[in-house]
Amino acid sequence: MTVAAEASPAVTDAETRRRPTSALLIATLGMVGVVVSLMQTLVIPIIPALPTLLGTSASNASWVITSTLLAGAVFTPISGRLGDMFGKRRVLFANLLSLIAGSVVCASFSSLLPEIVGRSLQGAAVGAIPLGISIMRDELPAERVGSAMAIMSATLGVGGAIGLPVAAAIAQNADWHVLFWSSAALGVVCAALVFVFVPESPVRTPARFDFGGAVGLSIALLALLVAITKGADWGWSSASILSLFGISLVVFLGWGFFELRQRAPLVDLRVSARPRVLFTNMASIAVGFSLYGMSLTFPQLLMAPEQTGYGFGLSMVSAGLALAPTGLVMMALSPVSARLSAARGPKLTLMLGSAVIAVGYLCAVLLMNSVWEIMLAAVIVAGGVGLAYAAMPALIMGAVPITETAAANGLNSLMRSIGTSTSSAVMSVVLAHMTISLGAHLLPSRDGFHTTFFIAMAAAIVAIALTACIPMGKKD
Repeated sequence: MTVAAEASPAVTDAETRRRPTSALLIATLGMVGVVVSLMQTLVIPIIPALPTLLGTSASNASWVITSTLLAGAVFTPISGRLGDMFGKRRVLFANLLSLIAGSVVCASFSSLLPEIVGRSLQGAAVGAIPLGISIMRDELPAERVGSAMAIMSATLGVGGAIGLPVAAAIAQNADWHVLFWSSAALGVVCAALVFVFVPESPVRTPARFDFGGAVGLSIALLALLVAITKGADWGWSSASILSLFGISLVVFLGWGFFELRQRAPLVDLRVSARPRVLFTNMASIAVGFSLYGMSLTFPQLLMAPEQTGYGFGLSMVSAGLALAPTGLVMMALSPVSARLSAARGPKLTLMLGSAVIAVGYLCAVLLMNSVWEIMLAAVIVAGGVGLAYAAMPALIMGAVPITETAAANGLNSLMRSIGTSTSSAVMSVVLAHMTISLGAHLLPSRDGFHTTFFIAMAAAIVAIALTACIPMGKKD
């Protein structure tokens, strides 16, 4: 049972009067989305050096990456629900404070535990993106909502694409702590812009916060994502990994039973089970899987030594710059996606985006002879992701009540995160086991790259099939 929305008395007259122009609101929230998603690729340039920098093993250092993913997965749906209950602007501001605090912690220390804590705080800020989408729905005139949501949704990919070369340049030319001081400064700028230009929405869902649901979902997600991200390191058939999958399954089942009995659940499973929402979320997993295939494999291919016969020997900065246009393409196509969705429906746009992704990976298989060919394949994949990601919020929010938009978008973002984390595990296993020897080094083979491209292509085709199952009737 959904609690009726009402204007909370906590929203002051000053907050109600603060109404910036649509362009300022879209620009502010778009910048927040780019900065928050940038955290995903912030440390990629220093991954090989992390064990030395932190004085630990490579396996332990990998938690600097994993912790961000886990925190984002856990806090994204929680942030969405808190936003619906207590005010989206307030929770968005809290997310940015978490990003700033995490950045300062990482910049101030050089040991493993503080870095994991700081990166977890940075990851918790990912919930700002679905909150931004929901704020746009609440605040913008109807004719601007579609294109604005498309831009905000696309920032999930844009920040990572743009952040890679920037982070690589900083890491190559300055002390690695500067990466985190820079992210802290960006967080401060975003928080100031949100404080000045983003109004607080009067749309609320007053209720008790579902602590039991939050704890249950956190345990289930942590068990699932630790198993996915660490399976290659610990062994997929090891007792630890199998136990984690078992714990996740049991807790998810218990959590679902608990949520169905709550008057104001963290996730309204009855709404989430609607075919339109369910199939959109399932397609989101597949699209997220395909996206990360590009993020993980294309840089490695560009940086592989020329002696392999297929690599190009680029530096991290050069590889990042070669792939930077992907972020611009995603952003450029997001308003195109919105117009296409308005004219033909978001279902067709999502299917078209998934089909373009599949074509991009086919090009990657066929075109591996020069840097520009890899860039072309990456741009095509990015174009498909831009179309697909921008269509998802329209599908979701056309099927949920306005009182649950932040929670519903948070759940959709979580599905994308599950897709990217699963892709990371699968692609890493493939590239680690299909190798060639070059001197004393083992490097991914040409067949290994081809296999990852075919897997990502298959995921895009699955997304097309799932999208075809989305009903578009009014009841759905």
